[in-house]
Amino acid sequence: MQNLVRRKSRLIKRFWLASIERGNLANAALVHFTSRLEAEEAAKLSVSIRKSCVVPNGIDMPSENVGNHGVLSLSGDADKEPFLLFLGRINWKKGLDRLIAALPGIPNCRLVVAGNDEEHYQSKLESLAVKNRVRQRISFIGPIYGAEKEALYRRALILVLPSYSENFGNVVLEAMATGCPVAVTSEVGAADIVRESGAGAVLNGDPKSLGAGICSLIADPTALKRMGEKGRKFVSHQYSWDAVSIQMEDAYRRAISG
Repeated sequence: MQNLVRRKSRLIKRFWLASIERGNLANAALVHFTSRLEAEEAAKLSVSIRKSCVVPNGIDMPSENVGNHGVLSLSGDADKEPFLLFLGRINWKKGLDRLIAALPGIPNCRLVVAGNDEEHYQSKLESLAVKNRVRQRISFIGPIYGAEKEALYRRALILVLPSYSENFGNVVLEAMATGCPVAVTSEVGAADIVRESGAGAVLNGDPKSLGAGICSLIADPTALKRMGEKGRKFVSHQYSWDAVSIQMEDAYRRAISG
């Protein structure tokens, strides 16, 4: 968050915090953060907060009956190849540049990028892919929803979220809920969940380390399958909306009671 404040309209955001949100946060009975990382980044902004809680986002658990049917066809032989999956907005802060730079060191698999390109950033990523000689190994398939998205998670080797900054990262829970292992960078708010659950790995974001970490994961299919199973069970027990609503209700009761 703090890096984003510096990189994106720093003066405007400082004015916004000072003139509007600082008072709101200082007078709030309770400030809800979705991750420990988000709370720590907020503390660095020197905003006075009387009371806060950390309660994660919840998730709708997927149907157990979703198969691979209905998934968008990938280009060429990609339907037959194992692939890494990125799912989210195509935006600079998501770290796709370092994942693409890592791809030459990750042999024998593709990268599938699913998401909106509202800021016209895809062309820059395509140029980077050409520079790294991996353009033919990347499929940009646009946004995807519902059963098609669930099926894509189930087909992927790993969901990779290499963000420079991410308050939480709902796609991490979505992937885990379907049994898809995950690899995230430490700047992702849900990194603590990945560590605790054993559903994947938290990796360094520089391309060399990122590539080596992903290679290590996919080198052991049996361990990868176990990670997926751990993630699915963990999310089912702790991050269903029923489980999260209990945590939120408790936080609200404590705020009301003072």
